[in-house]
Amino acid sequence: MSTDQKGTRILARTFFNQLRAAGYTPHQVIGIATELLELVTTDLREGDKAGATQPTPEAAPGWQPRV
Repeated sequence: MSTDQKGTRILARTFFNQLRAAGYTPHQVIGIATELLELVTTDLREGDKAGATQPTPEAAPGWQPRV
């Protein structure tokens, strides 16, 4: 698993744990996840309509190539 995948997994797990600790039920967490997916899908579709290219890892702040 790449470092980026680990970071994504850690972030998701942290977000999930914080939601559960705040009292959200599993069904509410599913609703939040569904809403996040809808937002990302909308963002991708709008980017496609505008002719925008998807950002590459190289465009991320602090990105450095592996040596």
